Amino acid sequence: MNTRIVFLLLFCSLLGACQSTESKHTVSSPTLLNDNLFPSYHLFPVETIDEIFRLGEDAQLFAEKAVYVKSISKKNVKGLVKAIFDHSDYGMLYRNSANTTADSTFNNRAANCLSLSIMTYALAEHVGLDATFYEVDIPEYWTRREGYSLLNGHINMRISMPSDSQIALVGGTWADVDFDPQMLRNYFPRRPVTKNKIVSMYYNNKGADALVANSYTRAYSYFRAAARLSPELQQSWVNLGVLYRMVDAYDQAELTYKHALSLNDENLTAWENLSILYTHQDRREEALLITQMVEKKRKSNPFYHYILGEQAFESGNIEVAITHYERGLKLDSVRHEILFGMAKAYHELGDASEAQRYLERAVRHSPNEQEKQRYSSKLATLASS
Repeated sequence: MNTRIVFLLLFCSLLGACQSTESKHTVSSPTLLNDNLFPSYHLFPVETIDEIFRLGEDAQLFAEKAVYVKSISKKNVKGLVKAIFDHSDYGMLYRNSANTTADSTFNNRAANCLSLSIMTYALAEHVGLDATFYEVDIPEYWTRREGYSLLNGHINMRISMPSDSQIALVGGTWADVDFDPQMLRNYFPRRPVTKNKIVSMYYNNKGADALVANSYTRAYSYFRAAARLSPELQQSWVNLGVLYRMVDAYDQAELTYKHALSLNDENLTAWENLSILYTHQDRREEALLITQMVEKKRKSNPFYHYILGEQAFESGNIEVAITHYERGLKLDSVRHEILFGMAKAYHELGDASEAQRYLERAVRHSPNEQEKQRYSSKLATLASS
């Protein structure tokens, strides 16, 4: 069993899959936040809400130029959205780990969906438009980073004219904005979430980045801030549980996982991490019961088999990895991540022909130019070797 699973809300990738219910919990229990384990957390202050959404002069001028038609008497909502996508597409890399503030995202060459959505909200707000964030209910979807399995969630948003606006419109009163590079989640149900909850997701992502980088006190500072701002956000509690386990605070970890499950007992990642904790404590029978329950619920998800394949590959069990990838492809034969997994597995076994065949399929089914170029480069390297 992999012992380094993290429930990272890398929104857009978001870390999701959970039902983030808007519960009535308004105060986080002090027993769940253990400052004594990380007494210097205050040396890692988190960004304020104003800092996260602040725009510089260049970004403000960009928004004004995009939305106003000839004069300030007319606004073009869709024109702003088009300009934002053009700006994002022009040399900007989509990177799950790029969690940045609105102005940094505008000026940087890399961003993830949460950061892009925060930037878009700030740009819309600057020119007097309404913006609403939505959390999208997507199936469990993982990525791998630095040996960790990161569960992803997703958000998108709607920009619209205020209902009481007297300004003339050009091209419609609203536009939906979704930065998902794979364009897979457009038809999943979604629900509105508050600005504070988005900030908590940002803190959670930053905490996950710190955890992956083994900066545990910084991670605690961010997870703590996320949990205090939005106690209903399960991801923060699960990630806190992982952090507590990694510093051997097992009782604290169990308490925190169970709190996450009290918010939603269908949170499979919370269950899985609880099973990992029980394994560390030699409570193997309890761990096995949880593992069997989780596997039963996940067996129809191709990404579950993909992540098992990735873990087997990283452990050097190439044949086992291929078995898991094949199970994933039986459920979804065009997933580029799984096809690439097969390619690298066969390359590791020295079967260049099969490796090339799967790489070619990965190129064909790439969701965007960025991935296509990455796979094409590997294909060219393989062909020349």
